[in-house]
Amino acid sequence: MQHISRSQYILSDPDILGGTPVFAGTRVPISILFEYLQQSTVEEFLKGYPHVTREMVNAVLGVAAQRFEIRTHRLAYESAA
Repeated sequence: MQHISRSQYILSDPDILGGTPVFAGTRVPISILFEYLQQSTVEEFLKGYPHVTREMVNAVLGVAAQRFEIRTHRLAYESAA
């Protein structure tokens, strides 16, 4: 899996929504994507938030997958020790 730069697609700035992580270049919180995915699709999310591109969504999902993978490996290592 290719490493994805978080800063390229995710911004956390105290002056934008109080530092809530948003899609870079927008005021759309990353958490909204995950809320959509619980009940809908990426396509529906993109229709509702036209300032967010599919590339941005894929990158954010990739970052989440990388973090999950790292956490899973860490937990497996700690339980084996």
